[in-house]
Amino acid sequence: MSKIHLLSRPQKLFVVCTAIFLTALVVAEATAGKLFTVFHLPFSINILGQSFDEVIMTAGVIAFPITFIITDLLNEYFGKPGIKFVTYLGLTMIMFEFGLIQVAMSVPTASISPVPDEAFNSVFGASGRIIIGSMVAYFVGQLADISLFHWLRKLTDGKHLWLRATGSTFGSQFLDTFVVLFIAFYGQWTLQTVVAITLFNYAYKFVVAILITPLIYLAHWAIDKYLGKDTSHKLTHAASGEEMPSKG
Repeated sequence: MSKIHLLSRPQKLFVVCTAIFLTALVVAEATAGKLFTVFHLPFSINILGQSFDEVIMTAGVIAFPITFIITDLLNEYFGKPGIKFVTYLGLTMIMFEFGLIQVAMSVPTASISPVPDEAFNSVFGASGRIIIGSMVAYFVGQLADISLFHWLRKLTDGKHLWLRATGSTFGSQFLDTFVVLFIAFYGQWTLQTVVAITLFNYAYKFVVAILITPLIYLAHWAIDKYLGKDTSHKLTHAASGEEMPSKG
C-alpha cells in the first residue's frame, strides 16, 4: 500500500515558518508590558530635553531575532502572497489573543488560585492598549517591510540577500516600534520617554539584524538542502515574480 503524503516539503516549510512566527508574535505581544534595564550608561543622554542614564527596552523585543529571520524566509521563498497571508493571520491572532485575555480577566478567581485577581489584572489589564498599538504597528510595519524587501530584491536583481533582509528591516522597524509605544504608553509616559525607548529598541534591532545575518544565510542553505535545488529555485523564482526560463 503506497503512502499518502498529506503535505509536500514546501508546504511543510510554510507551516513550520508560520507556526514559529505566530508563536513569537503572540509571546511578544503578551510580554511587551514589561520593561527591563539593559545596562546603565556612564553618562546621561538628553532626548528632547529629558535626561536618560540607562538603556531601557520592552521584553517584547526578545522575540525579534526570530521574527526577523522568519519574515525573511517567508519573503524569500513564498513572496508577497505568502508573507501577506501570514501578516493578516498574525493580525487575526493578536485580536484572538486580546479576546481570550478579556474573557480570562472577566471570570471570577477561585479561592485556591495562586494568582489573585489584582496581580492577574495588573499584568494583563495593561495589555489592551498594548495589543491595540501592536495591531496598528504590526500591520503598518509588516506592509512596509514587505514592500521594501521586494523593492530591494528587484533593485539588486535578486542578489545581495543581506541587503534586502536588513534594509527592509531598518526601514520598517522604527515605524513599527514608535507606533506601538506611542499608542500603548503615551500619557502614561512622556513623549520624551516614548522616543527614548523607541530609539533604544530600534538600536537593539539594528544591531541584532546585522549580527544574525549569517544565520539567515545558514537558514537558506539548510532549506535549500531540505527542498532540493530545483524546488528551491522554482520557489524563489515564483516568490520574486519572475518567469522560470523555458527548457525547450
